[in-house]
Amino acid sequence: MERIFITGTAGFIGYHLARLLLDEGYSVHGLDGMTDYYDVRLKQRRNQNLLQFPGYGFTEAMLEDSAAVDAAIDAFKPDVIIHLAGQAGVRYSLENPRSYIDSNVVGTFNVMEAARRNAVRHLMMASTSSVYGANEQMPFTETDKADNQLTIYAATKKANESMGHAYAHLWNLPTTMFRFFTVYGPWGRPDLALYKFVDAILDGRPIDIYNHGEMFRDFTYVDDLVRGIRLLMDAAPVRPESSEDIPEGDSLSPVAPYRIVNIGNSDKVRLLDFVDAIEAELGVPAVRNYMDMQKGDVPATWADASLLQELTGYRPATEFREGIARFVSWFRDYYGK
Repeated sequence: MERIFITGTAGFIGYHLARLLLDEGYSVHGLDGMTDYYDVRLKQRRNQNLLQFPGYGFTEAMLEDSAAVDAAIDAFKPDVIIHLAGQAGVRYSLENPRSYIDSNVVGTFNVMEAARRNAVRHLMMASTSSVYGANEQMPFTETDKADNQLTIYAATKKANESMGHAYAHLWNLPTTMFRFFTVYGPWGRPDLALYKFVDAILDGRPIDIYNHGEMFRDFTYVDDLVRGIRLLMDAAPVRPESSEDIPEGDSLSPVAPYRIVNIGNSDKVRLLDFVDAIEAELGVPAVRNYMDMQKGDVPATWADASLLQELTGYRPATEFREGIARFVSWFRDYYGK
């Protein structure tokens, strides 16, 4: 069974992916900086859950610490590296942009260098739907031009895509970038909308609804997302003989074993409908604070996930009301509310 190195295993998505792979019998080594961007106790609980698996090992280190990253990856000798760690959050990038350069650009470079040195079978790295930026034609497809990022967070992720392509070309390093669309579910981050809304409604605090609720998001349930990543592990891109060998709609590079893949639910949901579903699940009405659009935000996201389906035979399909119900069940159990 292959050895999988995952950065960000104490984080929301990394935790769920590590559990999935450990359940399937893979040997997994995680790396996480355990930063205080949000409650570290939640990260510690996730990590403690993973440490119950005999196939799991863990290194606490910051991505920017190249010596620590090198030591952990070189010692584990992975077959596949899945790079999920980084500074997340569109809104926080307005307050602390430097942390995004340090973590997402310098840190990602360190991971890429380790992947090159270890000649891994497949390097997989997280991007975001935010790279589509000001694009208005929907659903978003991987072959769309995406050069109008609206936040430093999105810009760092677009930089990661460009860096990944360069390394794939130079070193023949099979690389897949996946663009995530509004991921939610149990063990989610406290800065994500669903978590904030549920926490505030149960406490009787108002919730901030941007653009007066006239926003649309392609909400993707976390179990669906990590299943997509798992299946893409076995779909490592191969450098084509010529551009004529690339199927229509495939984002495969003509000059590198490199591909970008959307992972989304392929269904845009109105924010007000999302809030209605949360209220229905909680049985409590929200105190709604309608606000203007926040700087750097986009009015809508919507994924075309046909490439994911073409490569893996799979596409996310969890309906948002079902996903909300699962999150609320976890939240009430975890916090005793």
